[in-house]
Order: sequence, then structure tokens, then C-alpha cells
Amino acid sequence: MTARRNTLAAGTLLAALALPLLVHAEPCQLEIHGNDQMQYDRHELLVSALCQEVTLTLRHSGKLPKEAMGHNWVLVKAADVTAVANAGRGAGLANDYVPPGDQRVLAHSRVIGGGHSTSVTFPTSILSKGGAYRYLCTFPGHSTTMTGTFKFG
Repeated sequence: MTARRNTLAAGTLLAALALPLLVHAEPCQLEIHGNDQMQYDRHELLVSALCQEVTLTLRHSGKLPKEAMGHNWVLVKAADVTAVANAGRGAGLANDYVPPGDQRVLAHSRVIGGGHSTSVTFPTSILSKGGAYRYLCTFPGHSTTMTGTFKFG
């Protein structure tokens, strides 16, 4: 019984020592899908405070072109969701429905159509641990259904 207990203890210790190596793997990767029904497949994304940067990949699982049903992924402070969505309309497709230089936009992908994917990488130094963040699609009219909570901590 003692030998078995020692083996379990050794295994637990090795697992605990290996965990920080797995957690510190950089960059941290996230994936989200959008579809032709104006929906993201995830309503919450979580990033560990141990990550120094995040790479988010957006995949459009629909079939419609970006001009008709394009999607992007835009990260903002929770208080800025409506203002950024409204400003995106005027920015146009050429600017990925994100006004150039908009300081409220923390990170964003380009707009893609069905069958395509895109990625955006950003440093977590722009985030505050436990801060209130949201993500949305700024294609006109999409932010009403394509939004979610982004948690860092």
C-alpha cells in the first residue's frame, strides 16, 4: 500500500511540475466560428492572465460572400460596444467596418466571407485582469446577435 501511495504522490508531483509549462505556452490560442445566420458559436471567451499574447482565429462556416454576410471579430471595453458598432457602419467594408485609428477598438480581425478564416494576435498588456470586455461583429446590423463576453484573468 505504501509503494502505491508513493507512486501516486510522485505522479501528482510530476503533473504539478509540468502544469506551468503547459499554461505558459505562448501564444495562447482561441477560435470562434461565425455563420450565415449571424451567430458566433461561442458567447464567452476566456484568456489566462499568464498569457502574454493571444491569437484569435475567426472561421466563417457559412457560404455567403463577405459583401453580403461578412464577419469580423472586434474586442472592446464593455461600455464601448454600442458606440463601436455604430461607428463601424460608417467605416465601410474597405476598413473592415472599423474606423481607422478608433482608440476604443482594442483588437480586430479583417472581414471574411463564407469558407474563409482570419486571425488576429494582440498583447494582453492592453487588458486589465478582471476588466469588463466584449467582442462583436461590426458588419452593419450584426452586433445585435454577434456579441460575447471576453474574460481575462
